[in-house]
Amino acid sequence: MRHKNGGNKLGLVSSHRNAMMMNMVTSLMEHGRIRTTQARAKEARRIADKVITLSKRVPNASLGTLEGDALQKALVTRVHAIRQAGQWVNSKDVLQKVFTDYSDRYATRPGGYTRIYKLDKRPGDQADMVLLELVTEDCVPKTKLAAE
Repeated sequence: MRHKNGGNKLGLVSSHRNAMMMNMVTSLMEHGRIRTTQARAKEARRIADKVITLSKRVPNASLGTLEGDALQKALVTRVHAIRQAGQWVNSKDVLQKVFTDYSDRYATRPGGYTRIYKLDKRPGDQADMVLLELVTEDCVPKTKLAAE
């Protein structure tokens, strides 16, 4: 039984699967969109959303207002989040982009930082191809309709 063992194995051994996911997440964060198969995109989306959530843990703007122990605790939390995200992002430049640009862009968004668009099938093996991209527009929360 595979209780609490989530995720698709994608027909790869764990080291190859982890390396592929690292490369896919890094490419997604660097370019903003990637073209891949549907199964791989769904797995990469899980990791990419976690990386962006880690970048929102300590926003850049709040560090200037803190002092003393609060500043020290915020810096420790930030370093820990950067190291955790570094497990999935290969490039230091891309990691810097995630913790500056993306943390500000998605500061008010509660989740769902990626979107999957279905494309045609791949000519060779008829695999379902998709476009995995980062969401660019702002999140507008739905308001409850007032009963009249």
